[in-house]
Formats: sequence, C-alpha cells, structure tokens
Amino acid sequence: MTSKTDASLDGGTDTDTRGHIPGEPGLWVFLLGDMVVFAFFFVAFLMERAKEPSEFTASREAIGLSIGLTNTMILLVSSLVVVMALNAVRTGRHTLASKLYFAAMACGVVFCGLKITEYVHMIDSGHSPAADTYYMWFFILTGTHLFHVVIGLVVLWVLFSQSRVSSDRSGTRRLLFEGGSCYWHLVDLLWMVLFPVVYLAV
Repeated sequence: MTSKTDASLDGGTDTDTRGHIPGEPGLWVFLLGDMVVFAFFFVAFLMERAKEPSEFTASREAIGLSIGLTNTMILLVSSLVVVMALNAVRTGRHTLASKLYFAAMACGVVFCGLKITEYVHMIDSGHSPAADTYYMWFFILTGTHLFHVVIGLVVLWVLFSQSRVSSDRSGTRRLLFEGGSCYWHLVDLLWMVLFPVVYLAV
C-alpha cells in the first residue's frame, strides 16, 4: 500500500498544488511594498485632480484612448499566457512553457513600443510633462509602470531561458517560475488600476 507521503515524494503533486503560496515569502513583501508605493501615487494624483478638476478633465480628453485600450488588452492576454506557461512548467511541458513565455515577452515588447509611440505623439502635440499638472502625473505614473514592464521583460527572459535548459522540477526552480510569473501579474494588476484612474476617470 502506497501512503500519501510516498505519493507526494514520487509525484510531488499534492505538495506542489495544495496549500502552497506561489514564490518566496520575501517576494510577496516586495510585491506588496510596490503596490503601496503605487497606491500613494494614485492618492496624490486624485488629490491633485480634486484641486483642478476642469484642467484635468480637459487634459485627459485630449489624450486618445486607442493606445491605452490596446495596451490593456495586450497585458490581459500576456497574463493569461503566463498562467498557461506556469501550468506547463508544473506539468513538465517545458518546451510549451518556453514558447508561452516567449509569447508573453512579445506582448510586453509590443506594449513598450505602443507606449513610446504614445509618448512621442503627446510631446509632438505639446502635451509634455511640463504642459500642466495632469500631464506631469501622466508621465510619472505611466513611466514608472513602463519601468516595471521593462523589468518584467527581463524576468520573462530568465524564465524563458530556464524553461529551455532543463526539465528539472525541483522546489527551487518551481519558486523561480512562480515568483517571476507573479511579478508579471503585478505589472498587469497595476495597469488595470492605472488605466481607469488616469485615462478614464472624470
């Protein structure tokens, strides 16, 4: 008779998927700290908007939504792809995982390209950070987020590379994939808050 303990040692499925918090505990301290910093930014933005509602509304309406909406869809798709990639790693399908992480990276690169295009168009139209308070905060918030996307691309490249070199399913490697995937989800989550606050809120 095979005990549950033996089954866990052989397959690792019970301990890998039940009652397990993804990634290292220290990672969650970092992620939560990052969210707190962005929360302060959002509060500061909303306080400034409360002081100058008409100026913020006029400046916001001058920005097109097409790039922002497109980037929202891109990040949603990328997060779904990262979920699929992590599941592929957990089930030992590392070739599939590497392809999915590469696809997520492609989404991130497109996001960056569109964001830079938006910046260039805004500056050419006279909507630079020096134009008014709204544009100053627009560039601060979206620029800080863009920096997180770039870091996320480096993380995804590491996961892509690691998924190609070995099919090792040890606990340490599992934490690497889980932690990196969680960071990318943070990037997505921050944008899901940033987009309506900066692009849509009246």
